[in-house]
Amino acid sequence: MSSASAVPRTIAPHDVVMPPRSNERFREVLAPDRMEALERATEQARALLDGRVVWNVNSTAKGGGVVELLRPLVAYARGAGVDARWVVIDGTPEFFTITKRIHNHLHGTQGDGGALDDEARRVYESVLAANLAAFPGEIRPGDVVILHDPQPAGMAAAMKAAGAAVIWRCHVGVDEPNAVVRATWEFLRPYVAPADLYVFSRAAFAWDGLDRERVVVIPPSIDAFSPKNVDLDDDTVRATLAIAGLVAGSAEPGSVTFERADGTPGRVERRARLVEDAPLPPDAAVVVQVSRWDALKDPIGVVRGFAEHVPADTCAHLVYAGPDVEAVADDPEGLRMLRETVAAREALPEEARARVHLASLPMEDLDENAIMVNALQRHARVITQKSLAEGFGLTVAEAMWKARPVIAPRIGGIQEQIVDGDSGVLLDDPRDLAAFGAAMTGLLDDAPRAERIGRNARERVRARFLNARTLLDYFEAIRRLLDDRERSVPTTPARRRAPAAKSGAAG
Repeated sequence: MSSASAVPRTIAPHDVVMPPRSNERFREVLAPDRMEALERATEQARALLDGRVVWNVNSTAKGGGVVELLRPLVAYARGAGVDARWVVIDGTPEFFTITKRIHNHLHGTQGDGGALDDEARRVYESVLAANLAAFPGEIRPGDVVILHDPQPAGMAAAMKAAGAAVIWRCHVGVDEPNAVVRATWEFLRPYVAPADLYVFSRAAFAWDGLDRERVVVIPPSIDAFSPKNVDLDDDTVRATLAIAGLVAGSAEPGSVTFERADGTPGRVERRARLVEDAPLPPDAAVVVQVSRWDALKDPIGVVRGFAEHVPADTCAHLVYAGPDVEAVADDPEGLRMLRETVAAREALPEEARARVHLASLPMEDLDENAIMVNALQRHARVITQKSLAEGFGLTVAEAMWKARPVIAPRIGGIQEQIVDGDSGVLLDDPRDLAAFGAAMTGLLDDAPRAERIGRNARERVRARFLNARTLLDYFEAIRRLLDDRERSVPTTPARRRAPAAKSGAAG
């Protein structure tokens, strides 16, 4: 790696502390046979990982599907008796510009138009070298390191040199890679290749050139008990939305309480930043999309598709809700995308503009943010996820769990979550605004059909996309990996627990 001295400021990766959560909660939502399988796997994992640390490394603790997946998985793993930890790497603005470029390129788009050249490689390597040198903990022989997405991928060789078993987890992918995608694979492959296993959300997303024997497929999942997905009664939904300013109404800040991910009580107190002509009427039929301010989520297409193709006589309103862009450190394009969406809304005719609401949800308290999203999705009549590219689309499963019909394109993992016409509506072309509008209008006009699809959607998530299944998948992948390592290089428990040099020394 290049010298960390090339980095112009101090790099400070940090731990994210997740208190343990008991897996016993899954009894409320799992069939008995699935619960028994989870209990057996938990006992085996506890024995297998005794004396080892399972490190998860990514680039942010706020915002995005990776965070939504990591928070409960780390907590439930700890609740199972596994020493699971989570480290967030630090970076410069130049580093995050490059990694956002990589993210866009992996979806087949040019993003900011910048190159992944020698200078990009120098910035990428120097920042990761600095993170390795300041890594908050000792990587020991026998530990397991899971590097999530491209941002920390360049740490794989150093982690492996320190004696860890290394898994690279890629949460993004496209159905049909183009030249931009393949060129980005070439940029990243030297960093990814040293990993022992490569985990993708779908088999179709696995890269050419990787050893297929080391590829594992683990679809993402949701936590039924997190603030974002826990069941809420109607009064709590209305009060939460009123406090946040998302729906017209009165409620005292702090009057709504909820259970945080760590089990402690929380309160809804903050307001969203809103761009609207007037507050959303509490009795209006609402179409909702919850996504980052990201061109790949197509907020402008959502706004235009609704405004141009959902008739005014439906009396429906649209809410596009994203995170407060000032609080998401690894997304430098968010503010630009928000401004462009605001401009697109302003250009609408007055009647259509009045039915379109843009909300930036506060991020100071992630659990409070999650409760707001939960309430907004439960308040919706229809939920959309009109992405142009999607690795899996975790917001689809979240919306389905609320028993709401979801409209989304037939791309990525979305098509594995939704059965068209049964548990949602799939669009053949995500850029076809007329078809998008017709799908929204059809569900708004046919409440019995919308309710039937919503009920089926919840049951599909219960069967396939709750994170008890993901725990089982990860436990099995780690068991396979460690068994393979034991066969190739015998490792005694004493050796496994011996301190290694700090991971930065391996860089």
